Amino acid sequence: MDIAKTASDWARFELHSAAVFIAFGLAFALAGLGFRQLGTTDMARAYVVPMLVAGGLLLILGMGLFFPAQARLATVPTALRGDPAGFVAAEIARTDKVLNDYRIAVFRVFPAIIALCAMAIPFLDGPLWRASLITAIAMFTVLILVDSNANGRLGAYRAQLSLAEGFRHP
Repeated sequence: MDIAKTASDWARFELHSAAVFIAFGLAFALAGLGFRQLGTTDMARAYVVPMLVAGGLLLILGMGLFFPAQARLATVPTALRGDPAGFVAAEIARTDKVLNDYRIAVFRVFPAIIALCAMAIPFLDGPLWRASLITAIAMFTVLILVDSNANGRLGAYRAQLSLAEGFRHP
């Protein structure tokens, strides 16, 4: 098993996830700007700020994932040459922590937030409230879609790391 290739592939997948967040962030921001330019009703104009905020948050998230993943991709060969067993142990610990974070945030907290937003829509009458709640539902849905995919890939990466725990680099 080639640990360097496996770890590098995982870092590349993280780069792809970051790019997807950046793309959705841009899409939300462009939608907000579109509502600003073309919105003629109160409801359409109410989407401007929530869409720009959600777009900004997704862009920040994407950039926050992109740069560390890029740095990790560059340091994998060096870290693996220095202490292969330590690298594998550190990666296993990191993946376990991230998988636990996904289990809590992506599969429990985010769906609860979506449910709360959906239940609040009928009770909050103002256009800004409704636009904000609908935008929040859309943003958290994007987070769940991208992160559930990343969770599956991370689980597979963790399984490959488990097979390599006794790995000794030549």
